[in-house]
Amino acid sequence: MDENDRSIAGFTMAGHALVHWFETSIPIFLVVWLAEFDVSVALFGLVVALGYAPFGLGALPGGVLADRYGTKRLILACLAGMSLAFLVLALASSIYAIALGLVLWGIAASVYHPAGLSLISTGVEDRGTVFAWHGIAGNVGIALGPFVAATLLIALEWQFVAAILAVPGFLACLYGVSAQFDPTGAVDDEVDAASSKALSPSELVSNSRALFASAFAIVFVVVTFEGLYYRGMLTYLPEILHGLPAMGDLALPAGLEGIEPADYIYVGLLVVGMAGQYVGGKLTDRVAPARGLVGLFAVLAILALAFVPVTSMSLGAIVALCGVFGFFLFAIQPFYQNAVAVYTPPDTRGLSYGYTYLGEFGLGAASIAIAGFVLEDFSLAAFFVLIAGFALAGALLSATLAAGLHRFLWAEHGPEAKADD
Repeated sequence: MDENDRSIAGFTMAGHALVHWFETSIPIFLVVWLAEFDVSVALFGLVVALGYAPFGLGALPGGVLADRYGTKRLILACLAGMSLAFLVLALASSIYAIALGLVLWGIAASVYHPAGLSLISTGVEDRGTVFAWHGIAGNVGIALGPFVAATLLIALEWQFVAAILAVPGFLACLYGVSAQFDPTGAVDDEVDAASSKALSPSELVSNSRALFASAFAIVFVVVTFEGLYYRGMLTYLPEILHGLPAMGDLALPAGLEGIEPADYIYVGLLVVGMAGQYVGGKLTDRVAPARGLVGLFAVLAILALAFVPVTSMSLGAIVALCGVFGFFLFAIQPFYQNAVAVYTPPDTRGLSYGYTYLGEFGLGAASIAIAGFVLEDFSLAAFFVLIAGFALAGALLSATLAAGLHRFLWAEHGPEAKADD
């Protein structure tokens, strides 16, 4: 990587890690809030949902803002906004103040993914490598956020913990202000001028029509199915692991009775995901995104079905499957991120990633409700079959891209993608 690539990589890795650092610490606070405030679990669940909802729904306006105001400026606002939101939480003395802090966090966090990925796609020459390191940084945040929050809560009140968690965000903001890089170093000079223009409502509509009258329409649905798979599995897998016979039969040494092995298996899965992110990112330089998506979706479908027999097996078999699952679950992410960059023009890249994460985090969250219904009214096997179905749908749609069928569907709309040439 050259100096510009390294500078963008450092800036976006810090942003990505911190988005997930804050995101995954919130459920840890929920346990404490339920004990402190005299409200129902359902009501507090609604409050927390108010914070997570803008995280996905705000991705589209975040993409529009990235194209209008510039990616660096938006990422700095994201870092400052998330940190300030956690300071609001630190000062909260009621459920209403907590709701305000969470909503502010969700709004601030929502702009990161379209802005950060747009910056990488237009500013970085060695895009695959930076996508890989960017994904690894996100996994570091996913793992460290709940770990640090839970550890600090052993000795400190939750208000102090919330304030401490805000500190890295402010430090990253200061680092970002001093970071120097060319945000359009990997594309034509005309892109910077086009991106700086205000996007009117009519231009938003016309740009959106152009995007969805191209191969991006398929990419959007592919990403949505990946989000359905991702959210469904990661939401319910911890609960599923807790209820397995192998966990109940595990005898822990004296003094360690309070440790939940299922939780550590789940954290280990996320850590293995770092390797998957790296390998997947490096492979995007060698494998066309559509072809990579076909293969990885197929593997994810097989792994989901493999959970059906393995959940009744030994602890070793469960750990092994979770490790393999974690690797491939995160290995697919650089491929769909790169697919967006390949199948969209640079001057609408922020808008493209806005739609992408609307599908990933917004529409993908529907699997939480769907899969929960299946788990409650049917069986564990039906749940995994449902999840595998999401992956198979993604594989079939990716195959249409790999086969070049999009060129026939949108032959009269815009330039053809060159991804598979």
